[in-house]
Amino acid sequence: MTALPDPDMQAEFYSGVTAKRMFAFLIDSVLIFAIAAVIVPFTAFLGLLVWPMLYLTVGFIYRVATLANGSATLGMRFCGIELREHSGARLDGGSALLHTVGYTVSMAVPILQIISILLMLTTARGQGLSDHMLGTVMLKRRA
Repeated sequence: MTALPDPDMQAEFYSGVTAKRMFAFLIDSVLIFAIAAVIVPFTAFLGLLVWPMLYLTVGFIYRVATLANGSATLGMRFCGIELREHSGARLDGGSALLHTVGYTVSMAVPILQIISILLMLTTARGQGLSDHMLGTVMLKRRA
């Protein structure tokens, strides 16, 4: 049993969420790039030598912090969507960390990311792979 909206009876919570998720991803990617770029001078420009690791670290911290403090990244908030746990509650620090780890692993392994995208496009709740594993779901904030 779940406290989440039923996708058949309350489809308005899920309509258009996959496209909004993609747009939120793009917004978040630009924000993470900008934050990492601002950090580089404070590393005496050594951050440029380890740019991929810096970008991944900034992205990981950004994602955990924003998910734990509002159940949505800044891109998700801009797009009007948020993650909810299977109980319907907002994500806390632990679930934000677990979701970010799942997201990071799926981004690092291309076949997992493809599976995740296919799941978002074909399941009733539009859940990605880490959403399925954790029981989380992306909803419109004001459905």
